[in-house]
Formats: sequence, structure tokens, C-alpha cells
Amino acid sequence: MKRVLLVAAILFISVISTACINNFAVQELNTKAKGFIENGDYQSAVERLKSSIDLDASAYESYYNLAVAYTKLEDYLNAFENYKKAIELKPDFADGYYSLAVCEENLIMDLEAGTVVADEDNNLTKPEEIPHKYVIEGNSKTYWENLKTDAIKNYDKYLSLSDNPEDKADVEARIHELSSENVD
Repeated sequence: MKRVLLVAAILFISVISTACINNFAVQELNTKAKGFIENGDYQSAVERLKSSIDLDASAYESYYNLAVAYTKLEDYLNAFENYKKAIELKPDFADGYYSLAVCEENLIMDLEAGTVVADEDNNLTKPEEIPHKYVIEGNSKTYWENLKTDAIKNYDKYLSLSDNPEDKADVEARIHELSSENVD
């Protein structure tokens, strides 16, 4: 019986030690990534944050920071997915909703410019060739409308989760502006 308890204790300690080492490594990678972001080296930040997520896929901060790095690279498709993942992991993360709404607005502008389009499966992709004059239609128009609706909801969620945000008037103005926009 003592032998079983000893083996169980050793296994428990090794699991806890591994978890602590992983947590430390994740924090270290996130700290380095934040430094890269501050210095404008967004691609290095992306690589560090992907490694952080490989070590611990439950850390919402890693996904959020990865989304920020992608936003800085103007890669809104990847930013969009990572903001959503951060919110999925921490549903009360107010800044995540705000950032997701801003990202959705950037995707709306990309749809309007024709730099992304919605395919038949309603996935956003980058077209091989961007036409000189692009008209939003079909799946892209539906996706545009859904992004606009979701951005409004995410701004609302941000306001509901934030305690008296300083940018409340600006966010409410964005909500009003989005509510009145129509696809051309």
C-alpha cells in the first residue's frame, strides 16, 4: 500500500512540475512576443505566440496577443479567428469583444475593397486577383451584413462588460454608424 501511495505521489508531483514549467514557458513566450509587438516585429511575435499556444492552448492571453500581432500585420482573417478563440476561452473579456468588433470592421473594409471574398462555403479567402472595381454580391454581401451585425453586438458586449469605459461615447457612435450603413 505504501508503495502505491509513493508511486501516486511521484506521478502527482511530476504532473504538477510539468504544468508549472509549461506555465512559465508560456508566460516567457508571451512576454517576448509583447516586446516584439512593441518593437514592430510582428512576425516574430506571431511565431512566439504560436509556440505559446502549442504549449498551452487554454491561455486566452496567447490567442488575444496573437490576434493583436495579426492585426498589426493587417492579416484580419487570422486576427478574427484568434480574437474569437480568446473570447471563447474567457467570455467576460471586455477588450476581446472590442478588438473583435474593430477587426470585423476591418474585414468589412476588405470585403468592400475586394481584398477578401466569401466563398460558397461562407469562408473568407483572398482572391487570386483583385478587380479594379469590385461589387459586393452573393455570399460576400451576406458575409458583409453578418460582420456588421456581429460588430454591433460585440461593441454592445464590450460596453456591457466594461465598467464606465472612457470611450463609451465613441463606441456608441460606431454602433450608430454601423447600424445605418448599407452595402452599396
